[in-house]
Amino acid sequence: MQRIAVIGGTGMTGQCVVDYALQKGLKVNLLYRTEPTVPERFKDKVQLLQGDATKLDDVKRLLQEDGGVDGVCVILGTRNKLEATTELSTGTDNVIKAMKELKLTKLSIVMSSFLLRPLNEVPGVFHRLNEEHQRMLDLTKASGLDYIAILPPHIADEPASGYTVVHDEAPGRLVSKDDLGKFIVECLDQPEHYGKVCGIAKSVKSA
Repeated sequence: MQRIAVIGGTGMTGQCVVDYALQKGLKVNLLYRTEPTVPERFKDKVQLLQGDATKLDDVKRLLQEDGGVDGVCVILGTRNKLEATTELSTGTDNVIKAMKELKLTKLSIVMSSFLLRPLNEVPGVFHRLNEEHQRMLDLTKASGLDYIAILPPHIADEPASGYTVVHDEAPGRLVSKDDLGKFIVECLDQPEHYGKVCGIAKSVKSA
């Protein structure tokens, strides 16, 4: 793994993904919508491409820039918006289409641990966003890629302290943004997680 593409890299978790990738010595292609959202510290270290994940051509351009990438990290979010949307699933579909066309296989993609709970345990205010995350997960599972579907619980604005990853269940209710960012990158080279739905949380020993 030498270069990755990051979609959603200007949000809280996305910035942790980019920071960890750079710390690991990886090169990064970053898709961003507007200039003010790009942290200053990225501007001389990251290959920046302005565009939108809902546009297939923008996604293709990102994955091909500077000789192409070895893996893709998707951390699409709605910030604090909870209304119905199809932007996240459209972006997911475009990523999958572009990866297949370019014969790329390694994808880590973030959704929500609410998908690991029965719907009656999900607060009603999140139902519409949860439906969109389910569409993302369905597309990912049907993709045929070496995907890692990461479903974190509450993402805490606190330093890394160690994390636990399990398949098809939620191991806890909180994870550090830095730990999550690390796993989003590291799992691209961890075949034991390929094709899996991964719950992640602060490790018990550090909780």
